[in-house]
Amino acid sequence: MARTREFDTEAAVSRAMDLFWTRGYEATSVRELTQHLGIGQGSLYAAFGDKDGLYRAALEHYRATFAAAALRSLEEGADARSAIRALLVERIRIAVEHGGRGCLLVNAATERLPEDQPTRRTVRDMLGANQDALTDLLRAAAERDEISARHDPHTLAAFLVTFLNGLLVSSKITPDVRALEPLVEVALTTLD
Repeated sequence: MARTREFDTEAAVSRAMDLFWTRGYEATSVRELTQHLGIGQGSLYAAFGDKDGLYRAALEHYRATFAAAALRSLEEGADARSAIRALLVERIRIAVEHGGRGCLLVNAATERLPEDQPTRRTVRDMLGANQDALTDLLRAAAERDEISARHDPHTLAAFLVTFLNGLLVSSKITPDVRALEPLVEVALTTLD
């Protein structure tokens, strides 16, 4: 007879996400995961298959929470420049919290790629969604003459995503919002 799962899978994924975000994939052992989640190794394997399965679930949880919130903030912005500034500054703030742990997505890319193809797909999909949302925002802003039309919206969105990824790496080196925020203002000059 199969045993009923005796833990909240969603809460376990959220807690695992925090541990992977803080320590990274390689530095997090299955033993540490089971202790942190308060579950047995058999339960972890039954629910997620293995450490990789739990890691992918944690990345998906990150996508559904932090990444989705960032995309919503773009849709809710009053104007493109303000929305993009708010997005970039908020991402810096999140990255420097908890001692400068950075961005889980960028951490995954720098630690697990190019070898880990499932992580590559997840990272590519999330970055693509960010770039698509920015492209739509920039295209509409250019049509309203809110920003300059001198750059192709798709290329400008790709630049902003690339800039943000570099900024998130820098946030691990300099975990100080006040030191990084002026860089956002420089990036925003591409909208002029």
